[in-house]
Amino acid sequence: MAIKVYGYPTSTAVLRVVAALNEKQLDFEFVPVDMRAGAHKQQPFISLNPFGQVPALEDGDITLFESRAITKYIAYTYETQGTPLVHRDDKKQMAAESVWQEVEAHHFDPVGSKLGWELVYKVMLFGMETDMAVVEENEAKLVMVLDIYEARLAESKYLGGDSFSLADLHHLPLLNYLMETQVKKLFDERPHVSAWCKDILVRPAWEKTVAFYKHG
Repeated sequence: MAIKVYGYPTSTAVLRVVAALNEKQLDFEFVPVDMRAGAHKQQPFISLNPFGQVPALEDGDITLFESRAITKYIAYTYETQGTPLVHRDDKKQMAAESVWQEVEAHHFDPVGSKLGWELVYKVMLFGMETDMAVVEENEAKLVMVLDIYEARLAESKYLGGDSFSLADLHHLPLLNYLMETQVKKLFDERPHVSAWCKDILVRPAWEKTVAFYKHG
């Protein structure tokens, strides 16, 4: 049975999953969920994710939700296919990858998501006005996060070590959106962060993911 991904194509969580599938060179069927009509809060989708949030994934008789859990499932289940996204043969790198996956989820994503909402989603999807006070507050928080990233990336090419991994991949959807906004300068001002962004944003699997959400 084909892998099925349920979601809305511009969702950062959905794009995180699609990027992992593309890195693994896995074919999948995308099943659109009309979030504007509230389909994510209704059956049949609610049976896939009881929290009513995209994405959900079906792989045979396995159903998963929560994008980072899905990417880990993909990385381990299809470990020998496509790009290695976890490195179990190197305990030091595997440990670092786990740490930086948590950093992305608990430090980068909350700040980046607020900036993405104010600078991208409110304007692009809802025609709403950006709250610049919220932007200023979260830019200051992002500066603190990126200073830590700069120190880390001065030590290794990628967050988990010398190889691309889920720790880097999980950042891609938000980075892609933020690079089109005024906060791009915060990344550009930090040479190691800037080099890392440029590297991962031109990966063929990510470019394929961008084409997916832009053109379907």
